[in-house]
Amino acid sequence: MIPVAIMGGSGYTGVELMRLIAGHPGLELSAVSSARFKDQAVDTVFGALEGMGDLSFVDHDPAALADGAELVFLAVPHKAAMAAAPGLLEAGAKVVDLSADFRLRDQAVYEQWYAPHTAPQLLSEAVYGLPEFYRDLIPPARLVANPGCYVTSVLVALAPLLRAGLVEPEGLIADSASGVSGAGRSAKLNLIHGEVHENFKAYAVDGHRHTPEMEQELSVAAGQEVRLTFTPHLLPMDRGILSTIYAKPAGGADADAVRECWRQAYDGEPFIRPLPPGRLPACKEVRGTNRVQLGVAVDPRSGLIKLFSALDNLTKGASGQAMQNANLMLGLAETAGLTELALTP
Repeated sequence: MIPVAIMGGSGYTGVELMRLIAGHPGLELSAVSSARFKDQAVDTVFGALEGMGDLSFVDHDPAALADGAELVFLAVPHKAAMAAAPGLLEAGAKVVDLSADFRLRDQAVYEQWYAPHTAPQLLSEAVYGLPEFYRDLIPPARLVANPGCYVTSVLVALAPLLRAGLVEPEGLIADSASGVSGAGRSAKLNLIHGEVHENFKAYAVDGHRHTPEMEQELSVAAGQEVRLTFTPHLLPMDRGILSTIYAKPAGGADADAVRECWRQAYDGEPFIRPLPPGRLPACKEVRGTNRVQLGVAVDPRSGLIKLFSALDNLTKGASGQAMQNANLMLGLAETAGLTELALTP
């Protein structure tokens, strides 16, 4: 068994990582940190993780975490991740960072949307951790930047079509709706049950900080600068993302051409599921899995192509994808620990 550690075990992504590691055939959790729950038993704090043995939360000490682990998952907020990553790498551990700190290659763009970057020397080394796009770069990497959840849902649907020239790079629009767990586990008034239940609303309409990450990767796919109009929405459910993307067809592309493009792009991919005609993605069909469902339709009046994608924001949108990256970095089967079917109902 290969020892791995988690820095930041009190949030939803940290808990999801512990759940996935508990069922992994080749990994064992050597340590998990939490300032809030230090010295408390993991399965006492989170009853759903009963069976984690005598594991208790420890301090956020990068050197100590790296000492007993070959790889460390950073499940801490931005700024905290960039502070910890250099020490973990210096101690010899590989790192999968679930925050945004190393996703953007341009330091100025990162600082425009987030905060001053304290480890810019690592930006050029970090590999963007979307395995379906960068699989060859991930195994030798020391530092992998796990993509955002909204970003993954949009990129998987749209990037292959831009690469193939089937949609125009101008006028792209993405509307995405996420379950409440995407906002994190901290107490916020707008996320309490009475505010969210039987409610549905948009937020960050002046600009969401996942937008530059989408534009970075879409520009790579298109071979030119791409701008995207992105609006996130909050769904009254625990987990899941459904994205609807609107694009102008290029070269006479239709729904069949889109499906064929996806088929070629994702042939043999274990976690990407283009759906046949007559089916559209549904969050419940990917809940608790590392899968992405894709669907397409063409508006007969406007001629716009509508792309649909569904994923679980805590698995393929975060911890499951982090596990997929860790498997590649550690020389394990890419699907190890990630073959669960959806939780339904």
